[in-house]
Amino acid sequence: MAKLRDCLPRLMVTIRSLLFWCLIYFYCGLCASIYLLKLLWSIGKGPTQTFRRAAREHPPACLNDPSLGTHCYVRIKDSGLRFHYVAAGERGKPLMLLLHGFPEFWYSWRHQLREFKSEYRVVALDLRGYGETDAPVHRENYKLDCLITDVKDILDSLGYSKCVLTGHDWGGMIAWLVAICYPEMVMKLIVINFPHPNVFTEYILRHPAQLFKSSYYYFFQIPWFPEFMFSINDFKALKHLFTSHSTGIGRKGCRLTTEDLEAYIYVFSQPGALSGPINHYRNIFSCLPLKHHVVITPTLLLWGEKDAFMDVEMAEVTKIYVKNYFRLTILSETSHWLQQEQPDIVNKLIWTFLKEETRRKD
Repeated sequence: MAKLRDCLPRLMVTIRSLLFWCLIYFYCGLCASIYLLKLLWSIGKGPTQTFRRAAREHPPACLNDPSLGTHCYVRIKDSGLRFHYVAAGERGKPLMLLLHGFPEFWYSWRHQLREFKSEYRVVALDLRGYGETDAPVHRENYKLDCLITDVKDILDSLGYSKCVLTGHDWGGMIAWLVAICYPEMVMKLIVINFPHPNVFTEYILRHPAQLFKSSYYYFFQIPWFPEFMFSINDFKALKHLFTSHSTGIGRKGCRLTTEDLEAYIYVFSQPGALSGPINHYRNIFSCLPLKHHVVITPTLLLWGEKDAFMDVEMAEVTKIYVKNYFRLTILSETSHWLQQEQPDIVNKLIWTFLKEETRRKD
């Protein structure tokens, strides 16, 4: 009887793990079936249109706008990868490091590059596999440990020991993890539209609505097919994410210009440009939940209430994991793409947080 009691906790963990993976594989299959039907429907309506893709040989002028900063590259010694970033503001000023989400790249921080360069060395990074940053072929090269180490190595290469770390969406996930694993490197943490990773994994298992909203996480587990689906109809799915009524930038904010949208399509239409970004998601279920999860850094969490991908309730729950100053601001009638949709409000809130924390320390 005593042996049974000793074995019961381990048995429950094993059963829970088995059920977790059964759910993942089931949902992967379901998502694949749905997208396959969408593909067949598109081919039936117009096969020529489905497989059409416009040639894009030259980047839009907005990607070389000098007001955004200088394009720079750095090669990391340990990984051997070359990273691309855009930097604004004088060297020697405190570092503000910006981590973008999916499907984005450094350009999603254009409004913040202009805004914060007066007091910071602002660096908008192309994450591993994105844009002009090197993209390893194997999915194992995109484990969360690798992505966290990238941020640490970037800081070292830039000559900094700490920074104001800001992340949106998937970049927010990485920002949380860096703050957890290397708290000494993060002076202040700013996250936009992504909850603490443990909140996300626990919430998604208990709320079917969030499971549905995060269906792309499961779809991305399938080899090559997600990349193909993003590219058909001349990247219609990518355009839809940013412009549709359900998932796109809201009507009351700064909508993407035609040139802005073309910048995104140009970057992701390059050969192999989708595999690296999607590979980020292909390791997530083996890395979460976290063993260590406490955040001891002063934290600002900004959230668009009408986020089509993340339930707003997760934002409120996140505060239990932050054992320091924590400020949450939820913006009504705003979408997932918060720093692009409401840049003036977002920038003002960030300034207030940065100066507020300085006063508190003084």
